[in-house]
Amino acid sequence: MSNHAHVLLCLTRDSTMRIRDIALEVGITERAIRNIISDLEETGYVERVRIGRRNSYRIDKSLHLRHPIEQRKTIADLIRAIHD
Repeated sequence: MSNHAHVLLCLTRDSTMRIRDIALEVGITERAIRNIISDLEETGYVERVRIGRRNSYRIDKSLHLRHPIEQRKTIADLIRAIHD
């Protein structure tokens, strides 16, 4: 799976997860996580919501995956496949 998918799965488990914690979980730098989250926001997969001093993230689970092999599957399908 891609790092983008790993970040989505982390945020699905805990929508208020800190960038530092996601980086540790995924095994990449905090800067890379920021870039991935920005990419996911730009493409509409994730919406950042400010709650006090922290961020929370909403995932649009109805969107389809981007890669041609999986483009018929949605984010919800990916989450079900991994978490079930």
